[in-house]
Amino acid sequence: MNNYTAQELMMVRAARELKDGDVVFVGIGLPNLACNLARRTHSPNLVLIYESGAVGAVPERLPVSIGDPCLATGALSICGMGEIFNYYLQGGKIDVGFLQGAQIDRYGNINTTVIGYYQNPKVRLPGSGGACEIAVHAKKVVILSPQKKRNFPEKVDFITSPGFLNGGGKAARLKLGMPGAGPSVVITDQAVYQFDPESGEMILTCLYPGITLEQVQAELGWKIKVAENLSECPLPTPEELRIIREELDPEHIYIKV
Repeated sequence: MNNYTAQELMMVRAARELKDGDVVFVGIGLPNLACNLARRTHSPNLVLIYESGAVGAVPERLPVSIGDPCLATGALSICGMGEIFNYYLQGGKIDVGFLQGAQIDRYGNINTTVIGYYQNPKVRLPGSGGACEIAVHAKKVVILSPQKKRNFPEKVDFITSPGFLNGGGKAARLKLGMPGAGPSVVITDQAVYQFDPESGEMILTCLYPGITLEQVQAELGWKIKVAENLSECPLPTPEELRIIREELDPEHIYIKV
């Protein structure tokens, strides 16, 4: 089981961002997979919170939606969506939030609203949901996205979920009263990026095995900054791959093979 896909490496890398005991605002899709992988491996005491109202969920299988009944069984609490956002998220109790987006720019701003001009867009997207609140309030934000040039323009068409705005790092966020630290890492199916603390700009820090800097740059809308200690991402372990393939996604709904 040494062979792996880029998506599997992406999920493993995302799961490794979580520490045991973290309180995590979980989304459905790839974030859901990453969080439940972490809970089954190195972080058994994760507190998983789903916006539907499940707090401290311990699902025996991968939930297929935020309303999946498996989230209620054994959970610490079941409450309303209002309590999740008012008391947990806005109350500063979320350590990590996962986000995805149609566009992510060089300062970690995310667009899930429109492609093109807002008043007359080429494509109208689903919108924020709870993503803006997660971006504003979570102590740490992990962004997941396929590495495609259309997903990474130099500037997003619309800021749905703020990163470091037009630059300036955390200071730019504090000027607007945002208590959360902003995006910490962007994980794609080719590479991993972190953020310069002063400028708030993305920095390439880790390449997947077999991926070159030229390949990564070709799928970005701006000239990427590269870390001096650029490294190769560690491989998934056989146990991580077994859990993904046999326990979490045996039907290959999320991870394509």
